[in-house]
Amino acid sequence: MRKYYADIIQFRGDHETFGYEQGKWLLGSPLFKIYQQQHTPTKRPRFVVNTEEATDWLAALFPALLNELKGISAAIGFTIEQTIEFFSGYQQEWKRSGCSILTGPDFLIRNYDFHPKTYEGRFAIYQPPSAKGYATIGASQRIVGRADGMNEVGLTVGYNFVNRRNPGNGFIPTIITRMLLEQCATNEEAISLIKKVPHRHSFNYVIADKLGNSHVIEATAQAIRVKESKISTNHFDMLPEANRYHLADSRRRYAILKKQPVYSIRKEQAFQLFNNIEEQIFSKKYSQSAGTLHTSLYDQKNLDVYLALGNNRKPTPFSFKNWLDGENTTIKKVIGVIDTDEKMPYMDGL
Repeated sequence: MRKYYADIIQFRGDHETFGYEQGKWLLGSPLFKIYQQQHTPTKRPRFVVNTEEATDWLAALFPALLNELKGISAAIGFTIEQTIEFFSGYQQEWKRSGCSILTGPDFLIRNYDFHPKTYEGRFAIYQPPSAKGYATIGASQRIVGRADGMNEVGLTVGYNFVNRRNPGNGFIPTIITRMLLEQCATNEEAISLIKKVPHRHSFNYVIADKLGNSHVIEATAQAIRVKESKISTNHFDMLPEANRYHLADSRRRYAILKKQPVYSIRKEQAFQLFNNIEEQIFSKKYSQSAGTLHTSLYDQKNLDVYLALGNNRKPTPFSFKNWLDGENTTIKKVIGVIDTDEKMPYMDGL
Protein backbone atom coordinates (compact mmCIF):
# COMPACT_ATOMS: atom_id res chain seq x y z
CA MET A 1 0.00 0.00 0.00
CA ARG A 2 1.25 3.48 -0.82
CA LYS A 3 -0.05 7.01 -1.14
CA TYR A 4 -0.35 8.66 -4.54
CA TYR A 5 -1.91 11.83 -5.86
CA ALA A 6 -3.27 13.82 -8.77
CA ASP A 7 -2.24 17.46 -9.20
CA ILE A 8 -5.08 19.82 -10.08
CA ILE A 9 -4.13 21.86 -13.15
CA GLN A 10 -6.33 24.88 -13.95
CA PHE A 11 -5.83 27.41 -16.70
CA ARG A 12 -7.79 30.00 -18.69
CA GLY A 13 -6.32 31.35 -21.91
CA ASP A 14 -5.12 30.48 -25.40
CA HIS A 15 -3.80 27.04 -26.29
CA GLU A 16 -0.21 28.08 -26.96
CA THR A 17 0.14 29.72 -23.55
CA PHE A 18 -1.52 26.71 -21.93
CA GLY A 19 0.99 24.49 -23.71
CA TYR A 20 3.87 26.63 -22.47
CA GLU A 21 2.62 26.41 -18.88
CA GLN A 22 2.23 22.63 -19.16
CA GLY A 23 5.75 22.43 -20.56
CA LYS A 24 7.04 24.31 -17.51
CA TRP A 25 5.16 21.88 -15.28
CA LEU A 26 6.71 18.97 -17.16
CA LEU A 27 10.22 20.37 -16.70
CA GLY A 28 9.73 20.13 -12.95
CA SER A 29 8.30 16.61 -13.07
CA PRO A 30 10.18 13.28 -12.99
CA LEU A 31 8.29 12.49 -16.21
CA PHE A 32 10.51 14.86 -18.18
CA LYS A 33 13.57 12.62 -17.77
CA ILE A 34 11.58 9.78 -19.33
CA TYR A 35 10.90 11.83 -22.47
CA GLN A 36 14.54 12.95 -22.52
CA GLN A 37 15.71 9.35 -22.33
CA GLN A 38 13.37 8.28 -25.14
CA HIS A 39 14.84 11.05 -27.25
CA THR A 40 18.49 9.95 -26.97
CA PRO A 41 20.01 9.01 -30.35
CA THR A 42 21.12 5.58 -29.10
CA LYS A 43 17.69 4.55 -27.82
CA ARG A 44 15.51 2.59 -30.21
CA PRO A 45 12.11 4.33 -30.46
CA ARG A 46 9.02 2.41 -29.34
CA PHE A 47 7.08 3.88 -32.24
CA VAL A 48 7.73 5.92 -35.37
CA VAL A 49 5.61 8.98 -36.04
CA ASN A 50 5.11 10.56 -39.43
CA THR A 51 5.11 14.12 -38.10
CA GLU A 52 4.04 15.64 -41.43
CA GLU A 53 1.04 13.31 -41.56
CA ALA A 54 0.21 14.01 -37.91
CA THR A 55 0.40 17.76 -38.52
CA ASP A 56 -1.94 17.51 -41.49
CA TRP A 57 -4.52 15.53 -39.51
CA LEU A 58 -4.36 17.90 -36.55
CA ALA A 59 -4.67 20.91 -38.84
CA ALA A 60 -7.82 19.40 -40.28
CA LEU A 61 -9.39 18.00 -37.10
CA PHE A 62 -8.03 19.92 -34.10
CA PRO A 63 -5.83 22.88 -35.11
CA ALA A 64 -5.88 24.37 -31.60
CA LEU A 65 -3.86 21.42 -30.34
CA LEU A 66 -1.06 22.28 -32.76
CA ASN A 67 -0.74 25.62 -30.99
CA GLU A 68 -0.66 23.87 -27.63
CA LEU A 69 2.13 21.61 -28.87
CA LYS A 70 4.06 24.69 -30.03
CA GLY A 71 3.84 26.08 -26.51
CA ILE A 72 5.10 22.84 -24.98
CA SER A 73 7.93 22.76 -27.51
CA ALA A 74 9.04 26.27 -26.56
CA ALA A 75 8.98 25.46 -22.85
CA ILE A 76 10.88 22.15 -22.89
CA GLY A 77 13.35 22.90 -25.69
CA PHE A 78 12.28 20.13 -28.05
CA THR A 79 11.75 20.85 -31.73
CA ILE A 80 8.13 20.94 -32.83
CA GLU A 81 8.70 17.67 -34.70
CA GLN A 82 9.95 16.01 -31.52
CA THR A 83 7.02 17.43 -29.53
CA ILE A 84 4.53 16.13 -32.09
CA GLU A 85 6.24 12.74 -31.98
CA PHE A 86 5.87 12.42 -28.21
CA PHE A 87 2.64 14.26 -27.43
CA SER A 88 0.34 14.37 -30.49
CA GLY A 89 -0.96 10.85 -29.88
CA TYR A 90 -0.52 9.97 -33.55
CA GLN A 91 0.70 6.45 -34.45
CA GLN A 92 1.66 5.76 -30.84
CA GLU A 93 1.39 2.37 -29.15
CA TRP A 94 -1.02 1.36 -26.39
CA LYS A 95 -0.60 -1.47 -23.93
CA ARG A 96 -3.48 -3.62 -22.75
CA SER A 97 -5.75 -1.94 -20.18
CA GLY A 98 -9.14 -2.33 -18.52
CA CYS A 99 -11.89 0.24 -17.67
CA SER A 100 -15.63 0.11 -16.97
CA ILE A 101 -18.17 2.84 -17.81
CA LEU A 102 -21.83 3.46 -17.00
CA THR A 103 -24.05 6.40 -17.89
CA GLY A 104 -26.91 7.10 -15.49
CA PRO A 105 -29.88 9.46 -15.85
CA ASP A 106 -27.63 12.54 -16.01
CA PHE A 107 -24.07 11.45 -15.32
CA LEU A 108 -21.18 9.32 -16.58
CA ILE A 109 -19.06 7.26 -14.20
CA ARG A 110 -15.84 5.57 -15.10
CA ASN A 111 -13.10 3.41 -13.55
CA TYR A 112 -9.82 4.11 -15.30
CA ASP A 113 -7.86 0.84 -15.24
CA PHE A 114 -4.25 0.69 -16.41
CA HIS A 115 -0.72 -0.05 -15.20
CA PRO A 116 0.52 2.29 -12.41
CA LYS A 117 3.66 3.16 -14.41
CA THR A 118 1.44 4.87 -17.00
CA TYR A 119 -0.36 7.15 -14.55
CA GLU A 120 0.38 10.84 -14.92
CA GLY A 121 -1.20 12.19 -11.74
CA ARG A 122 -2.88 15.22 -13.33
CA PHE A 123 -6.49 16.39 -13.40
CA ALA A 124 -6.95 19.36 -15.73
CA ILE A 125 -9.52 22.16 -15.89
CA TYR A 126 -9.09 24.31 -18.97
CA GLN A 127 -11.00 27.16 -20.61
CA PRO A 128 -9.79 28.33 -24.03
CA PRO A 129 -10.99 31.57 -25.63
CA SER A 130 -14.68 31.10 -26.45
CA ALA A 131 -14.08 31.00 -30.20
CA LYS A 132 -11.45 28.25 -29.81
CA GLY A 133 -13.48 25.54 -28.07
CA TYR A 134 -15.44 24.49 -25.01
CA ALA A 135 -14.06 24.56 -21.49
CA THR A 136 -13.29 21.07 -20.19
CA ILE A 137 -12.58 19.20 -16.98
CA GLY A 138 -11.04 15.75 -16.78
CA ALA A 139 -8.16 13.40 -16.10
CA SER A 140 -5.05 14.32 -18.07
CA GLN A 141 -3.09 11.61 -19.85
CA ARG A 142 0.12 12.03 -21.85
CA ILE A 143 0.06 15.75 -20.95
CA VAL A 144 -2.31 17.05 -23.66
CA GLY A 145 -4.70 14.09 -23.83
CA ARG A 146 -7.65 13.20 -21.62
CA ALA A 147 -8.48 9.83 -20.09
CA ASP A 148 -12.08 10.96 -19.49
CA GLY A 149 -13.91 14.23 -19.02
CA MET A 150 -16.82 16.63 -19.43
CA ASN A 151 -17.21 19.96 -21.19
CA GLU A 152 -19.11 23.11 -20.24
CA VAL A 153 -22.25 22.09 -22.15
CA GLY A 154 -22.43 18.70 -20.44
CA LEU A 155 -20.95 16.36 -23.04
CA THR A 156 -19.10 13.51 -21.29
CA VAL A 157 -16.60 11.06 -22.82
CA GLY A 158 -14.75 7.96 -21.66
CA TYR A 159 -13.11 5.05 -23.47
CA ASN A 160 -12.42 1.32 -23.02
CA PHE A 161 -9.50 -0.53 -24.57
CA VAL A 162 -10.47 -3.52 -26.74
CA ASN A 163 -7.49 -4.58 -28.86
CA ARG A 164 -4.21 -3.41 -30.35
CA ARG A 165 -4.06 -6.01 -33.12
CA ASN A 166 -4.31 -4.69 -36.71
CA PRO A 167 -3.35 -1.08 -35.88
CA GLY A 168 -3.66 1.73 -38.37
CA ASN A 169 -2.07 5.14 -38.86
CA GLY A 170 -4.14 7.24 -36.50
CA PHE A 171 -4.67 8.75 -33.05
CA ILE A 172 -4.76 7.08 -29.66
CA PRO A 173 -7.88 7.59 -27.49
CA THR A 174 -6.49 10.28 -25.19
CA ILE A 175 -6.28 12.77 -28.07
CA ILE A 176 -9.60 11.66 -29.58
CA THR A 177 -11.29 12.25 -26.22
CA ARG A 178 -9.80 15.75 -26.04
CA MET A 179 -10.95 16.46 -29.62
CA LEU A 180 -14.52 15.48 -28.79
CA LEU A 181 -14.71 17.41 -25.53
CA GLU A 182 -13.37 20.69 -26.86
CA GLN A 183 -15.24 20.66 -30.17
CA CYS A 184 -18.60 18.91 -29.67
CA ALA A 185 -21.77 19.88 -27.78
CA THR A 186 -23.92 16.81 -28.45
CA ASN A 187 -23.62 13.12 -29.17
CA GLU A 188 -24.64 13.80 -32.75
CA GLU A 189 -21.68 16.14 -33.23
CA ALA A 190 -19.30 13.75 -31.44
CA ILE A 191 -20.36 10.79 -33.60
CA SER A 192 -19.88 12.86 -36.74
CA LEU A 193 -16.37 13.91 -35.68
CA ILE A 194 -15.20 10.50 -34.49
CA LYS A 195 -16.09 9.03 -37.88
CA LYS A 196 -13.65 11.46 -39.48
CA VAL A 197 -10.76 10.64 -37.14
CA PRO A 198 -8.19 7.97 -38.10
CA HIS A 199 -7.90 5.44 -35.27
CA ARG A 200 -4.66 3.77 -34.19
CA HIS A 201 -6.12 0.96 -32.06
CA SER A 202 -9.49 -0.61 -31.20
CA PHE A 203 -11.50 1.13 -28.47
CA ASN A 204 -15.05 1.68 -27.26
CA TYR A 205 -15.89 5.35 -26.81
CA VAL A 206 -18.79 6.12 -24.47
CA ILE A 207 -20.44 9.49 -25.01
CA ALA A 208 -23.41 11.05 -23.22
CA ASP A 209 -24.83 14.54 -23.63
CA LYS A 210 -27.12 16.81 -21.64
CA LEU A 211 -30.02 15.94 -23.94
CA GLY A 212 -30.11 12.44 -22.48
CA ASN A 213 -28.40 10.67 -25.39
CA SER A 214 -25.98 7.85 -24.58
CA HIS A 215 -23.98 5.92 -27.18
CA VAL A 216 -21.13 3.46 -27.39
CA ILE A 217 -18.94 3.85 -30.47
CA GLU A 218 -16.97 0.74 -31.43
CA ALA A 219 -13.92 2.02 -33.31
CA THR A 220 -11.04 0.22 -35.01
CA ALA A 221 -8.58 1.31 -37.68
CA GLN A 222 -10.79 -0.50 -40.19
CA ALA A 223 -14.39 0.16 -39.09
CA ILE A 224 -16.69 2.19 -36.82
CA ARG A 225 -20.07 1.12 -35.45
CA VAL A 226 -22.45 3.09 -33.22
CA LYS A 227 -25.11 1.82 -30.82
CA GLU A 228 -27.34 3.35 -28.17
CA SER A 229 -26.12 1.98 -24.85
CA LYS A 230 -25.41 3.06 -21.29
CA ILE A 231 -22.70 0.54 -20.33
CA SER A 232 -19.35 -0.52 -21.73
CA THR A 233 -16.37 -2.65 -20.73
CA ASN A 234 -13.58 -4.08 -22.89
CA HIS A 235 -15.19 -5.89 -25.79
CA PHE A 236 -17.17 -5.19 -28.95
CA ASP A 237 -20.69 -6.40 -29.72
CA MET A 238 -20.99 -5.18 -33.31
CA LEU A 239 -17.39 -5.87 -34.35
CA PRO A 240 -16.76 -9.24 -32.64
CA GLU A 241 -14.05 -10.15 -35.13
CA ALA A 242 -11.93 -7.36 -33.63
CA ASN A 243 -12.19 -8.63 -30.04
CA ARG A 244 -9.18 -10.02 -28.19
CA TYR A 245 -9.19 -13.66 -27.21
CA HIS A 246 -9.74 -13.44 -23.45
CA LEU A 247 -13.03 -11.70 -22.64
CA ALA A 248 -14.09 -13.39 -19.40
CA ASP A 249 -13.36 -10.46 -17.07
CA SER A 250 -14.82 -7.90 -19.47
CA ARG A 251 -18.02 -9.93 -19.79
CA ARG A 252 -18.16 -10.45 -16.01
CA ARG A 253 -18.06 -6.69 -15.32
CA TYR A 254 -20.51 -6.08 -18.16
CA ALA A 255 -22.97 -8.52 -16.58
CA ILE A 256 -22.76 -6.70 -13.24
CA LEU A 257 -23.42 -3.34 -14.89
CA LYS A 258 -26.27 -4.73 -16.99
CA LYS A 259 -28.17 -5.59 -13.80
CA GLN A 260 -28.16 -1.97 -12.64
CA PRO A 261 -31.22 0.33 -12.95
CA VAL A 262 -29.32 2.69 -15.26
CA TYR A 263 -32.32 4.98 -15.86
CA SER A 264 -32.90 5.59 -12.15
CA ILE A 265 -29.63 4.83 -10.34
CA ARG A 266 -28.45 7.70 -8.17
CA LYS A 267 -24.92 8.99 -8.55
CA GLU A 268 -24.08 8.07 -4.92
CA GLN A 269 -25.11 4.46 -5.60
CA ALA A 270 -23.17 4.41 -8.85
CA PHE A 271 -20.03 5.72 -7.18
CA GLN A 272 -20.14 3.01 -4.51
CA LEU A 273 -20.76 0.38 -7.21
CA PHE A 274 -17.63 1.43 -9.07
CA ASN A 275 -15.35 2.38 -6.18
CA ASN A 276 -16.12 -0.13 -3.42
CA ILE A 277 -13.95 -3.22 -3.81
CA GLU A 278 -16.69 -5.60 -2.62
CA GLU A 279 -18.87 -4.66 -5.63
CA GLN A 280 -16.30 -6.34 -7.92
CA ILE A 281 -15.97 -3.58 -10.53
CA PHE A 282 -12.94 -1.89 -8.96
CA SER A 283 -9.83 -3.87 -9.91
CA LYS A 284 -6.49 -4.43 -8.18
CA LYS A 285 -4.86 -6.18 -11.16
CA TYR A 286 -2.13 -3.55 -11.38
CA SER A 287 0.65 -5.84 -12.57
CA GLN A 288 -1.63 -6.95 -15.43
CA SER A 289 -2.21 -3.35 -16.65
CA ALA A 290 -5.82 -3.58 -15.46
CA GLY A 291 -5.88 -2.03 -11.98
CA THR A 292 -8.16 0.90 -11.19
CA LEU A 293 -6.18 4.14 -10.92
CA HIS A 294 -9.10 6.50 -10.42
CA THR A 295 -12.88 6.56 -10.25
CA SER A 296 -14.44 9.66 -11.82
CA LEU A 297 -18.07 10.75 -12.01
CA TYR A 298 -19.26 13.62 -14.23
CA ASP A 299 -22.64 15.13 -13.29
CA GLN A 300 -24.05 16.71 -16.46
CA LYS A 301 -27.06 18.27 -14.75
CA ASN A 302 -25.15 20.27 -12.14
CA LEU A 303 -21.72 20.33 -13.83
CA ASP A 304 -20.18 18.70 -10.77
CA VAL A 305 -17.28 16.24 -10.81
CA TYR A 306 -16.30 13.63 -8.21
CA LEU A 307 -12.85 12.04 -8.17
CA ALA A 308 -11.38 9.27 -6.02
CA LEU A 309 -7.93 7.66 -6.06
CA GLY A 310 -8.02 4.18 -4.55
CA ASN A 311 -10.91 1.97 -3.51
CA ASN A 312 -13.64 2.61 -0.91
CA ARG A 313 -12.83 6.31 -0.88
CA LYS A 314 -14.97 9.35 -0.24
CA PRO A 315 -14.79 11.27 -3.53
CA THR A 316 -13.36 14.76 -3.81
CA PRO A 317 -16.02 17.08 -5.33
CA PHE A 318 -15.41 19.85 -7.87
CA SER A 319 -17.95 22.43 -8.99
CA PHE A 320 -17.19 22.96 -12.65
CA LYS A 321 -20.09 25.43 -12.79
CA ASN A 322 -18.49 27.65 -10.15
CA TRP A 323 -15.15 27.41 -11.95
CA LEU A 324 -16.81 28.50 -15.20
CA ASP A 325 -18.21 31.47 -13.28
CA GLY A 326 -14.66 32.51 -12.46
CA GLU A 327 -14.12 30.83 -9.08
CA ASN A 328 -10.88 28.84 -9.13
CA THR A 329 -10.82 25.65 -7.09
CA THR A 330 -8.70 25.80 -3.95
CA ILE A 331 -7.92 22.08 -4.20
CA LYS A 332 -4.29 21.56 -5.21
CA LYS A 333 -4.08 17.77 -5.03
CA VAL A 334 -6.33 14.75 -4.63
CA ILE A 335 -4.69 12.14 -2.41
CA GLY A 336 -5.34 8.40 -2.52
CA VAL A 337 -3.95 5.02 -1.53
CA ILE A 338 -3.06 2.34 -4.05
CA ASP A 339 -2.53 -1.35 -3.27
CA THR A 340 0.59 -2.01 -5.30
CA ASP A 341 4.36 -1.83 -5.09
CA GLU A 342 4.67 -1.08 -8.81
CA LYS A 343 6.75 1.96 -9.68
CA MET A 344 4.89 5.17 -10.58
CA PRO A 345 7.34 7.29 -12.60
CA TYR A 346 5.48 10.60 -12.14
CA MET A 347 6.35 10.27 -8.42
CA ASP A 348 9.31 7.88 -8.39
CA GLY A 349 11.24 8.88 -11.49
CA LEU A 350 13.04 6.35 -13.69
